[in-house]
Amino acid sequence: MANEALTTAVLGLPRIGRSRELKAALESYWDREIGASELEDVGRELRRQHLTRAAAAGIDVLPSNDFSLYDHVLDTCILVGAVPERFAEMEALERYFAMARGSGEVRPLGMTKWFDTNYHYLVPEISPDTEFAPCAGKALGEFHDALEWGLSTRPVLLGPVSFLLLSKPQLAGFQPLDALEGLVPVYEQLLCILHAAGVRAVQIDEPCLVTDLTDLQVQAVERSWSRMVGSCPDLELTLATYFGGLGDALERVLSLPAHEFHLDLVRAPEQLPRALSTLRSTARLSLGVIDGRNVWTSDLYAIEQLVEPVLSQLGADRVRLATSCSLLHVPYTVTTEQRLGSELRGWLAFGEEKLRELQTVREALTLTPTRWRDAVDTNRQLLEARRASSLVHDANVVSRLQRVDDADPPRRSPYAQRAEAQARALELPDLPTTTIGSFPQTRQIRAARREWSDGTLDPQEYDHFLEQEIRATIERQERLGMDVLVHGEPERSDMVAYFAEHLRGFASTEHGWVQSYGSRCVKPPILFGDVSRPSPITDRWWRFAQSLTVRPVKAMLTGPVTMLVWSFVRDDQPRELTARQLALAIADEALDLEQAGARIIQVDEPALREGLPLRRASQADYLRWAVDCFRLTCAALGDSTQVHVHMCYSQFDEIIGHIARMDADVLSIEASRSDAQLLGAFAEAAYPNQLGPGVYDVHSPSIPSVLEIERRLENAERHIPRERLWANPDCGLKTRTWDEVEAALEHLTAAAKHRRLTPHTSAIRS
Repeated sequence: MANEALTTAVLGLPRIGRSRELKAALESYWDREIGASELEDVGRELRRQHLTRAAAAGIDVLPSNDFSLYDHVLDTCILVGAVPERFAEMEALERYFAMARGSGEVRPLGMTKWFDTNYHYLVPEISPDTEFAPCAGKALGEFHDALEWGLSTRPVLLGPVSFLLLSKPQLAGFQPLDALEGLVPVYEQLLCILHAAGVRAVQIDEPCLVTDLTDLQVQAVERSWSRMVGSCPDLELTLATYFGGLGDALERVLSLPAHEFHLDLVRAPEQLPRALSTLRSTARLSLGVIDGRNVWTSDLYAIEQLVEPVLSQLGADRVRLATSCSLLHVPYTVTTEQRLGSELRGWLAFGEEKLRELQTVREALTLTPTRWRDAVDTNRQLLEARRASSLVHDANVVSRLQRVDDADPPRRSPYAQRAEAQARALELPDLPTTTIGSFPQTRQIRAARREWSDGTLDPQEYDHFLEQEIRATIERQERLGMDVLVHGEPERSDMVAYFAEHLRGFASTEHGWVQSYGSRCVKPPILFGDVSRPSPITDRWWRFAQSLTVRPVKAMLTGPVTMLVWSFVRDDQPRELTARQLALAIADEALDLEQAGARIIQVDEPALREGLPLRRASQADYLRWAVDCFRLTCAALGDSTQVHVHMCYSQFDEIIGHIARMDADVLSIEASRSDAQLLGAFAEAAYPNQLGPGVYDVHSPSIPSVLEIERRLENAERHIPRERLWANPDCGLKTRTWDEVEAALEHLTAAAKHRRLTPHTSAIRS
């Protein structure tokens, strides 16, 4: 089939650098080791490298303005002038990072998950007084830089409706979407500015279109697009959607006056037939056929079957092949992963491999049939080998899971009975103080781990080093007066990766980093096969920590859903089945800890809300099995073992009933950036168990005062009775320094002790 006009596009590229150069530059800038110009030089060089590699891979449409020093939603706040008043007097770069991280007493923007990914975005704050204004400097600069490198790009903008729907209102009764009429003129101006500078095409992302929108919200998209297209008719606009399908809004969306529509056909291939019957005769269809969210080699035959009829119906000039979404969510390249077995490595495609797959598909559809057949045959043999591999399948795991009762697995006794047993066993004061688990991952810890990993540090020397770190951490907590201690997790590089390294069915990469937010990078393990736990994982370090103190040391586990969601998960069986395998493996670990004497076990599930499907129709089934898997993990534990669960950065009010069904004895949550406003949802739902609302924002270098923490605790008591409250940070402390941590925890313990001497604040009852 000769379709010489068939083109390819990538919606966005990674930001952090193959060796995490952006992370190093950001942290050096924050430490005042380099200046603004050096930081900007690093960003510019990374953009050059990324675009050059994509162009060399044969990609026709390259993105710009997709790069960010911290977060693209924060960049959009600057782009449209949505800067809260408390940041107004700061210089540009100081303001940018203050909005991201806080500055002194100035509170940063809130942070939450980007749809159903593990990427965090900064939440814009919108009020009736927000005065939008265009600030196109970044978008223009990145476009012109690319031209200097001989590359023409398509700037990427987050669309106005998604920007507002992702925002937080600053006035009761006001919704950010009410500000659309003031925002759209700014987008009109921005498009005209870009066009005048030589831009010929712009990608406008409206990912909220794959969620359940009301008729008024879809109307808002229709109004904004009519005006944006009308403001600059010669500018080619692509409306990009991803992470799901358009659902009932498909016909309305495809009737908009856009020049091109991008559809995610990895997540929602079922929308293609309706799209073909709806698409205007003058519009192009961008087919998101290469998975931008996972790491498995594409099925070329399936893509052929999907694309060829589209080419026949529309013609190559009206079809574009693309990644399903930005490649922000996958690592750079498989070629650096030499420690992975050759069999597993052959099944994988990271960012650079996905660009080559895109080019291969285009060539296969436009060149000779023989070459296409050879590529298909090789690819199909690879996929068949994966499906049959003994690396993937473990009959013992399958057999054990079949023996587990599918019924909802409860704890042995109801919460009230367990609470009495735990109170007798632990003898904790009101407002007991604790942390979420991790303590600072210092340069010394990271260096020792590297030396142990590459064999230059003897295992016995490494164990001795870890013991010294744990000893110092326990001593610090005792000196600070913490009630429930943790060992600090110096042996763990990451809460998911550490467990993955000790479970069958997982593989760990050397360089598979992706951005979580700002300079925070994570290295998701690859979950490729049936999961089991061959031997205890955490028992040795918990026993050592508990031997150093008479205070309870909390044992720390990562829950099955978070292990699932924060891994690159296998795509050859339902996620529920994989999660249940994980639940049994973590349950084995929890039971071993209890038998070793652990009185408090925390099972972290920060990703439970994140894994929620974007469409309501699929959410109930997911929440059923996700909560069941958590309960399965804890079901065998005795009444006097106190089970904690940690969750963060979630819209808890949407799933409060399911959180209650988890039946954890203590739930700790993020609450400092929201200033405990979300506690109203727990009060209204009469949440029955204990709650630890975070009173210290661990993602900011700012150290809260005693009065600030005490005010947050007092506010919490207005919603939850004091006897059911804990005092803790928002999340783990691994990214902070010891100076910051000790000062903040000293204030936390002082505030809790003072509150214990203060008359109770009446909790609001529903």
